[in-house]
Amino acid sequence: MKKNWFMYVCDEGEKEIGRQQAHGSCPHCGGKVEAMDVEIQWKFCFLPMCFNIKRKYFCTLCATRLELYF
Repeated sequence: MKKNWFMYVCDEGEKEIGRQQAHGSCPHCGGKVEAMDVEIQWKFCFLPMCFNIKRKYFCTLCATRLELYF
């Protein structure tokens, strides 16, 4: 399988910053919800280009990634 040259030049790395318990429960199993802060770093030829911090929610019981809808 031939890989795309773009994958060699650009890279996205994720690093976990912290976790905390979130409000509510999982709609699938009723387990506790945990919020995880993640730092996403884009690299171009091993040089950091951009930093982004996102919050991801997931269930601690069934490990389902949850989405927020407003």
